[in-house]
Amino acid sequence: MHSFRRRFIVLFFPILLLSTEPGLRAQSAAGTITGTVTDSSGAVIPDATVTIENPVSGLKRSVKTDSAGQYRFTNLPFNPYHLVARATGFSPFSADVQVRSSVAVTPAIKLDVGGASTTVTVTSDDLLENDTSLHTDIDRGLIEKLPLESSSSSVSSLVTLSTPGVAADSNGLFHGLGDHASNSFSVDGQPITDQQSKVFSNQIPSNSIQSIQVIAGAPPAEYGDKTSLVIEVTTRSGQGLTKPTGSITSSYGAFGSATGGIDIGYGSQKWGNFFELDGLNTGRFLDTPEFVAFHDKGNEQNVFDRVDYLFTPVDAIHMNLNYSRSWFQTPNSYDNLNVLDQFGNNVGDTDQKSKIQTFDIAPTYTRIIGKSSVFNLSPYIRKDSYQYFPSENPLADLGPPNLQNQTIAQYRTLTNAGVHSDLTYTKGNQSIKGGVIYSQTFLRERDSLAVVNPTFNAPCVTAAGNPVKGFTSSAQCAGAGYQPNPLFNPVLLPYDLTRAGSDYNYFGHADVKELALYIEDSIKAGNWLLNIGIRGDLYNGLASASQAEPRVGTSYSIKRTNTVLRLSYARTLETPFNENLVLSSQGCANDVLSPLLLCSSGVQGTLQPGFRNEFHAGLQQAFGKNIVFSGEYIWKYTHNAFDFSVLGNTPITFPIDWHNSKVPGFALRADVPNFHHITAFVVASSVAARFFPPQVAGAGATVGQPGLPFRIDHDERFNQTTHVQYQLPIQWSPWIGFNWRFDSGLVAGSTPCYNPLSNDPNSACASTSTTLNGEPAVDLSGLTADEQFEAGLTCDGVKATPTTPLPSPCPASEYGSTLLRVPAPGTGNNDSNPSRIRQRNLFDVSLGEDNLFRGDRYKWSLQVTGVNLANKTALYNFLSTFSGTHYVTPRSLTAELGFHF
Repeated sequence: MHSFRRRFIVLFFPILLLSTEPGLRAQSAAGTITGTVTDSSGAVIPDATVTIENPVSGLKRSVKTDSAGQYRFTNLPFNPYHLVARATGFSPFSADVQVRSSVAVTPAIKLDVGGASTTVTVTSDDLLENDTSLHTDIDRGLIEKLPLESSSSSVSSLVTLSTPGVAADSNGLFHGLGDHASNSFSVDGQPITDQQSKVFSNQIPSNSIQSIQVIAGAPPAEYGDKTSLVIEVTTRSGQGLTKPTGSITSSYGAFGSATGGIDIGYGSQKWGNFFELDGLNTGRFLDTPEFVAFHDKGNEQNVFDRVDYLFTPVDAIHMNLNYSRSWFQTPNSYDNLNVLDQFGNNVGDTDQKSKIQTFDIAPTYTRIIGKSSVFNLSPYIRKDSYQYFPSENPLADLGPPNLQNQTIAQYRTLTNAGVHSDLTYTKGNQSIKGGVIYSQTFLRERDSLAVVNPTFNAPCVTAAGNPVKGFTSSAQCAGAGYQPNPLFNPVLLPYDLTRAGSDYNYFGHADVKELALYIEDSIKAGNWLLNIGIRGDLYNGLASASQAEPRVGTSYSIKRTNTVLRLSYARTLETPFNENLVLSSQGCANDVLSPLLLCSSGVQGTLQPGFRNEFHAGLQQAFGKNIVFSGEYIWKYTHNAFDFSVLGNTPITFPIDWHNSKVPGFALRADVPNFHHITAFVVASSVAARFFPPQVAGAGATVGQPGLPFRIDHDERFNQTTHVQYQLPIQWSPWIGFNWRFDSGLVAGSTPCYNPLSNDPNSACASTSTTLNGEPAVDLSGLTADEQFEAGLTCDGVKATPTTPLPSPCPASEYGSTLLRVPAPGTGNNDSNPSRIRQRNLFDVSLGEDNLFRGDRYKWSLQVTGVNLANKTALYNFLSTFSGTHYVTPRSLTAELGFHF
């Protein structure tokens, strides 16, 4: 601890001096526009209508001025807005307003006496944002109407569909800009950098979200840890809602999926409360290894409450309270049915289940200092508890030989407690922000493991080297006509359930301390914008690291052509994932755990933090008032690049650490804000993910130590999403939304293929290349019949079935797949030409009417959503080292009825 303090003083003393200066910016991701509407003589105008709009994100709000002519918009994302003020007998007033910090923006509004017929329209200037980072803005309107695939991880689905550079994976997981789930959430300023897919944690409910901004460019200095994507979430507030406002919704759809929810907001100008409660029950909670879902039931409950209170005109508090619970089965494959023990007895179907509970308490105290500064102080505590239950008969957990040899029960908790404090100063064209963040993450991991495969650690083998069931000692081999197994590990014998053993119990714990200080300055000078900052991080967990991280970005606006040019750079400290961090770091040094976790020799235990250099160059271009385009080229180099390895057919995964990675690519986005009642966007990207052995640390090694670069299983050459929404311009005004998602396919490195000349010993081609009658052939014996069926493998046009494998070996000229893209014989290469999931096109649609019975105060809504309308049979992944095998969702139709007040 003393060395930790010394590193803090050396690294942060210069930044600490800067942070004591006045003029630092708050961490809160919401701003305010406020002011007074007057006439040309200065007299206030009550009951005037003030409207703000961001045509790209879709945010649009209107308020009436009070008796003193005052108006106020709160809880606004940092964005540019077009403001319009109207009053009877006066000409409209319009202005462009930039909300760049939590310091309130107070535009002067003076209305001239005149007619009210003047039209104020959106121009190309309103579509451009002179910012240094590529980002995506999502408002509540899109959240409610975008057809989403997963109701149990709707935030993940929302980010995947609307953000360029995101590769879609199973179970609500998304990979941003070539990195494995290196994403951070900032919920009303609270940093959350732990995994948020539905097999790790429970996400914040989407119905509690007002807006999202996803930063895909170089991260500002205020963000650290996992920064490939920074997802800023602004939650809904009841402040200013003088009448109770809310909704009650219920839906039913495919797989017996039923949802119900209620939300209500209420308050005044001084206080507010927003409460949300929802639940889900479904027969397809996770993505399945078979196109037909079975053993996949799950349910989820969410409670969210936000409280706002203004003590004085300059002192306020805001508190988020959230509790979520989910319970779900691990989906079975046909290989998990009617499992046989070593004596041929049926021990039943595999029956693995999980339960996750999450709670979060995050208060924020805010004080306004003068007209230019805002101070925030925000403590928080968040806890995830994950419990994994094996089959009631642990022998039923036995999977195919290449999938699972052990049973495991787990109970782990992750408690993250911390505080962040920030000060904002905004004056003229300059905004300075600085702050300190301290967090401590308490990890507790309890695991029980045992061998359930009688041939996994057999004492005896045949003359051909095949393991034999039933023996407990090498001394018994010769008498039965067998040979001692040279690979037999006597340490595992007491923990082999097929040989009268029992569970091995493991407990690991760690306290991970992280401290960061940062300061950043945003300076606007004419058409130039410069964002410059520096962040210092200290990480002290199972390993320690410190890093000074400069961040710089600049943009230039060319008014004549409606163009913004951007360039940015960031240095970041990369820290290990916390999930199963202790087990992965210590397990390979444990004589019992090492073979159960499939550790490799030469891989050290403790995962070490790394660092990244990333560069971004891009532009934004408006075409008239109807189209705005953004594009960015990305290049990232990471030393100590993190990934995951999965334990058998379970959601238990371990963080691992590769020597380095190189990620080049591009991300594109085009928006049509509103063209004859049509709104649309297109996002597209191509991101390579080249990783370089050796594996530095972590359990569950997946690539041997010698070897050439390889594409990680979330590398994707190209993907795109097109969303179009049309509002019928009639009195009865239904709307329709349509999604088209194209994915060229993630890497599927476990696919058998033929290339005997491959010089990479880790290539599947090298291990499955053989001959048949002297001709090239592919050895398929390493896969079960069901795994061949899941992959859509064919030989001479014949498809594998769940019970009938293909002939092995299969001639290379006759071998193929309907679901995988297998390299042509002799061309397979882990880096330049890996096997991939076959490309897919998925189509979703939603139809809705927001006011069925034309009510004023009370409204009924009806929405019908169809996902994968063509019922496309396609894979997310196949035997992925992280997530196994999963199919995309089959066609599913859902109807939702809502009552709104």
